[in-house]
Amino acid sequence: MKVSVELTLTPLQDDFETPIKEFIKELRTSKFVVMENPLSTQVYGDFDEVIPFLTTLIKKSFGTIENGVLQMKLVKSDRSDYEPDF
Repeated sequence: MKVSVELTLTPLQDDFETPIKEFIKELRTSKFVVMENPLSTQVYGDFDEVIPFLTTLIKKSFGTIENGVLQMKLVKSDRSDYEPDF
């Protein structure tokens, strides 16, 4: 089953940019479709591959920050080709 995942990582520390950049760089090296915008990053792929990958990456990222929040939205479909019609 294909999924679309929207992620927003928010380290609660003064140097918040470095962990965010490292998180996104790791996402970019994956085999999944990754799209970025100023507020979030979207990942598109097969559920059984995306979720284990994200679990490992989130755990690794949380290990590099003292406190942080990760917001995630999960949609059951690949929305990577979505274009607004208005």
